[in-house]
Amino acid sequence: MTSDAAALLDAAVDGIDFDGLVVESTTYGYRFETPAVSKRGIDTSELAALADGDPYVANWRYWEETVGGHGTARRAFLRWLEGAPVKGVADGDGRAESDDDTTDARARLATLRDGGRVRTWGELWIRVRLRGAGGERVYDVRHQDDADADPRDLDDYRDPRDARDLVKHDDDGRYRPLSTAPSLPHGWRFVDLDGDDLVETVDFVYPATIANWHRERAGDLDVTHWRETAARQTGIYDLVSDLPADALAWAAEACCVDSQCLKRREWDHDADTELDVPRGDGEFPCREPCSLFVAAAREFTKLEGEPEETYELTLSESEFEGLGDRIDAVADDRVDEIREADLGDGANRYRARYLRAKRGRDLGADH
Repeated sequence: MTSDAAALLDAAVDGIDFDGLVVESTTYGYRFETPAVSKRGIDTSELAALADGDPYVANWRYWEETVGGHGTARRAFLRWLEGAPVKGVADGDGRAESDDDTTDARARLATLRDGGRVRTWGELWIRVRLRGAGGERVYDVRHQDDADADPRDLDDYRDPRDARDLVKHDDDGRYRPLSTAPSLPHGWRFVDLDGDDLVETVDFVYPATIANWHRERAGDLDVTHWRETAARQTGIYDLVSDLPADALAWAAEACCVDSQCLKRREWDHDADTELDVPRGDGEFPCREPCSLFVAAAREFTKLEGEPEETYELTLSESEFEGLGDRIDAVADDRVDEIREADLGDGANRYRARYLRAKRGRDLGADH
C-alpha cells in the first residue's frame, strides 16, 4: 500500500473535505470524490487504488502533512499565494471563504502545473508552482520589476537569511531606514524555496507584514493610534504630542502614501477621529505609526512651533511657477529624472541656478 493510500485510509475514519477531495467511511463502504472521480460503496483496496497518484490526494497530503499549521499566518499566506480559500477567514471583499470550492480547486491545480501562479507582495514578485507529479510546491521570489528579466542577469539565492542583507540598501547604495519603502534593490532572485523558506524570506524583506495581514483578515489586528503613540514618547521625542491635528494629517499625507510606504495605514488620530488622508492600497496593513514617522513628526512639530512671517519676493510668473515645480520634483523624488537638456521644465537644474544667480539675495541665498 502506498503512503498516499495509507494516509487516506487513516483519515477516512473522521472524513475529509478539502480542496475538492471528499472521502468518508459509510455503512456501505467508502465514498471517494474529486472533480474528476466519483465512487461510492467501495472497499479498502478500491479506495487505496484510487488514492495512488491522485493529484487531489497529493494536494491534501501537502497541506495536512507538509504545511500543517491550521489557523496560522504561515498557512494562510501560502494558501493565498496560490489563490486557495482559507477556511474561517474573510477575503478582501469580506466574503467568507471555505475549503470546498471544487471548481476552483481543479483550475488552481492546473495553473500550478502549467507554469505556476504569481502574486505580488509589496515590490516582491512571488511564483508558486508544482514540482513533479505529487503535491510539493516550490516558490520563486524576485523584484517585481525583474519579473521578465533573463535569469542569467540575476544573482541566485536560496538561503532566506541572505535577504536580510540584500535589502538593506537601495540600487544606489543608500541605506533603507524603512523596510516597506518602495526602494527594494533589483538584480536578484530566490529560487526553488519550500514554504517555510519562502515565508522566512518575505519576513526578512518585509518584517511582520504576513502576521499583521493575517491578524487583519481574522479580525484581530490591534491598532495603536497616533494619540497613544505620541503619549508614550520620551526624551527628545516627547514634544510630538504637541503636533497639531492639521499637521498630523499633512504628515500622514507626506509619509504614509503608496509612493513612500507600501503599507496600508490603519491608524488615525485616535479611535474616534479619522484622518482625511488616503490610506494607501498596500496588501498589508500598518497598525501603528512607525519610528521613522515619529522622527519626522518631531521635525514637523518644531516647524509648526515657529512663528510665521510675511516675506516679499520679486519674481516673474514663470519664476514663481518654477519654485512650485522644484518643490514637487523634490517631494516626488524625481529630481534625477529631469535631464539637463529639459530646459522647459521649471525644475531644471540650470533654470534653478539661473534663478539663484538672478534672485539669490532675495531668496535668502548666501553670496
